[in-house]
Amino acid sequence: MKKPLIIGVTGGSASGKTSVSHAILDNFENEKIAMIEHDSYYKDQSNLTFEERTKTNYDHPLAFDTDLLIAQLKELSSDRAVDIPTYDYANHTRSDKTKRQEPVDVVIVEGILVLENEKLRDLMDIKIFVDTDDDVRIIRRIRRDIEERSRTLDSVIDQYLNAVKPMYHQFIEPTKRYADVIIPEGVSNTVGVDILITKIASILQGGN
Repeated sequence: MKKPLIIGVTGGSASGKTSVSHAILDNFENEKIAMIEHDSYYKDQSNLTFEERTKTNYDHPLAFDTDLLIAQLKELSSDRAVDIPTYDYANHTRSDKTKRQEPVDVVIVEGILVLENEKLRDLMDIKIFVDTDDDVRIIRRIRRDIEERSRTLDSVIDQYLNAVKPMYHQFIEPTKRYADVIIPEGVSNTVGVDILITKIASILQGGN
């Protein structure tokens, strides 16, 4: 088996990176393709008290076990299956459950900080940054967290101002310079997404 095509998709919280990732998945459903979320690799915090865990800054690079993600991508590239961790958000620590991932032809690695780590970037064949205006992202985040996660408006705004926004400008936005492709406004940018999908198809068919 040849080395899989590894595609990194990043952008700020609620930028539309997950929708872009699914657009790629949907267009290559006949291929052996999988998406791995960086969020699955949040560090185990079972050694901390629950109160200490609730203070975790999930938008900081140190919250992730990126070394494990790198190791598992190398295993997949060597045609070996891996057991991807899962995260228990209710208890703010890693779950005992894992997800078995068999080798595939295309791996999409999605997350806010997937271009922050040089060793992780070096494994990627295509690096994508979904670039969406801050105002649009906070509106999306408020709607999502209130409707889907039962959060209060005050808690969403507080988290955004104290962690999400400063971490975006410190760690995420600077990784835009590493991107091969920047897609403004995410999946609604149909021209950008179509060009990206065409490029991926060309590579899979043996082109450059």
